[in-house]
Amino acid sequence: MSAPLVLVSHPLCPYVQRAAIVLIEKGIPFHRRDIDLSNKPDWFLKISPMGKTPLLLVGDDVIFESAVICEYLEDTALPRLHPAEALRRAEHRSWMEFGSVVLQLIAAFYNAPDESTLRARAADIRSRFARLDEALHDGSTYFAGDRFSMVDAVFGPVFRYFDVFDQIEDFGFWQGLARLQNWRSALMGRRSVAMAASPDYPLLLSAFLRGRDSAISRRMA
Repeated sequence: MSAPLVLVSHPLCPYVQRAAIVLIEKGIPFHRRDIDLSNKPDWFLKISPMGKTPLLLVGDDVIFESAVICEYLEDTALPRLHPAEALRRAEHRSWMEFGSVVLQLIAAFYNAPDESTLRARAADIRSRFARLDEALHDGSTYFAGDRFSMVDAVFGPVFRYFDVFDQIEDFGFWQGLARLQNWRSALMGRRSVAMAASPDYPLLLSAFLRGRDSAISRRMA
């Protein structure tokens, strides 16, 4: 890759963070270009078939959808973040999809209109986290041991939400899930994960949540 790539992004988008983590892990130079998704510029709409972030601009070419961006980076730059064995790669891709489902549950949680729905969505997340905890191994730093993988790149942005959620209230997400808590801590201490979001991410997310007209926003008020 001869010239720095451009990552078209939004400061709160977890899928942008996913792509940024992979770029940083692979040592690939890139620039960020943030856009306002509530007022999408014409140039963005012309090159984004889905109208979403992230986009990766590779010269005159445009790659969209975070999973596709990550696979392109995996195909073109070292170090490899997927396992070498085909079956293990398939398993990791399955858990990446699991991470995308958790992100959907997180959105349902912070958009919950009332307390009963909020509690139900929190229980949904806790159930998924319990299943994820079962997939981890005692003593492992990352998802598959001591080697950072693409699954870790997916869950770094997932866990970042809870830095803010946990300050609002203890919703019981982590109780009894020691392996998951250790993994979360390791990811939050990883340089690529830390650099994938702006320093003011917690303030931006808090402001976003307060503006939702939801059970969470009323609780924060």
